[in-house]
Amino acid sequence: MYDKIDELFQRKLKIELGGGDDRIAAQHNRGKLTARERIDLLLDEGTFVELNSFIQHRASNFGMDKVEAPGEGVVTGYGKIHGRLVYVFAQDFTVFGGALGEMHAKKIAKIMDLAAQNGAPIIGLNDSGGARIQEGVVSLDGYGHIFYRNAIYSGVIPQISVILGPCAGGAVYSPAITDFVFMVEKTSQMFITGPKVIETVTGEKITAESLGGAKVHSSISGNSHFSAESEPEVLEQVRRLVAFLPQNNNELPPASEKILSDDWREDLAELVPVEGTKVYDVRKVIEQILDHGDFMEVQRDFAKNIVIGFGRIDGHSVGIIANQPKVMAGGLDINSSDKLARFIRFCDCFNIPLITFEDVTGFFPGVNQEHGGIIRHGAKILYAYSEATVPKITVILRKAFGGAYVALNSKAIGADIVYAWPNAEIAVMGPEGAANIIFAKEIEQSDNPAATRAEKIAEYRDMFANPYVAAANGMVDDVIDPRDTRKKLKESLEMLRNKKESRPSKKHGNIPL
Repeated sequence: MYDKIDELFQRKLKIELGGGDDRIAAQHNRGKLTARERIDLLLDEGTFVELNSFIQHRASNFGMDKVEAPGEGVVTGYGKIHGRLVYVFAQDFTVFGGALGEMHAKKIAKIMDLAAQNGAPIIGLNDSGGARIQEGVVSLDGYGHIFYRNAIYSGVIPQISVILGPCAGGAVYSPAITDFVFMVEKTSQMFITGPKVIETVTGEKITAESLGGAKVHSSISGNSHFSAESEPEVLEQVRRLVAFLPQNNNELPPASEKILSDDWREDLAELVPVEGTKVYDVRKVIEQILDHGDFMEVQRDFAKNIVIGFGRIDGHSVGIIANQPKVMAGGLDINSSDKLARFIRFCDCFNIPLITFEDVTGFFPGVNQEHGGIIRHGAKILYAYSEATVPKITVILRKAFGGAYVALNSKAIGADIVYAWPNAEIAVMGPEGAANIIFAKEIEQSDNPAATRAEKIAEYRDMFANPYVAAANGMVDDVIDPRDTRKKLKESLEMLRNKKESRPSKKHGNIPL
């Protein structure tokens, strides 16, 4: 028996070495960790359990029958993050460059199925040269099986993709379907067609980093939600994100201890200028509301006019949405609409209450926006908020004008509670613009147009652009002291904790994609 046990250990050791010492050294020289090193950093110490390590490829063409691929180029299994179950696969670049073949794909599909069946997040660590060319169409079929599971398990379990090397061609569509994508600066790339193909077809010359690096996808394309300078930093970010999320769509997010002291807070009344044209950083407002000011912002460098992310209030996870007056006056454009709508839908999938801090002048004007489809993209916000059944609370900090007021979780589209600060202006448009239209003749014919215009602006503001008119009509539930905002949100979230809302029976809606 002992000789058999010895053989077992030798086989496992060979698999754990992947492509061997030379290729592991080459991986390290590129500034990258191995698949197993990444798993060790991601999971709680000593919790990883590997599955299907002995699977082998079945290819025989092009001399593949003589080629070994330990572990079939991917490590799969399960473990824990903060003591909670997660499933993971990590592509091994030291074996065939992490290229995906038939059995490689089957290992990934099997671990995804286990994650869904047992109601726990799936985390994919991607580092692959793409489809295994020697296996032909079966490698493409393997991608199809993964994409299918990404789609049908969407909204069932959290799906997280971590790009830790190349991810090219059809391989990029799996991360694109998942809920969150993490990238490492300078070593991660995603693109459909690489630099050489682009140069051949279009004549354009570009590096892999400039084409599909972390900075590109974090700030321009919006394909990446988080990035960091090193693999350990990125994997720590993944661990932080998981702590805010439930295991699956049938559970609530984990709660932490309630906060007994608010001693980190500043005076909110001092943070937001009353004048609607003065800018401020809405993140500072958010940090005064959340437990310990702990805010995990999502897509920080993309569509900066809207801020989204996760935090906790009284120990419970919440999704935060806020206009950012520092950028485009907090107006909504095409990119911010997409960013916002998808975040709303994720939180709704996984029972995370939504809190919206509103300070919006409207949808951003311009020919490029209109021709680019701002109508269609903006409609996604309306659809997402209306569809969501989680607790939804809005706080109007300052401005709430036009269609953007309606779109940003107004009572009309399903807000459970709407609060407004006493300086809030809620109207079809700003008092200045409204006065110019409504009182145009009076201003023009006045002996003192400037004084008349100022008088009419004040008149319009008193009549419409204040929170009390909206409150009188039931569109605002309460006008509150800014300093009481955290207290009011805590009370409202507790009141809404057991909210249940049913919708008409249907296969699914048809969001304007």
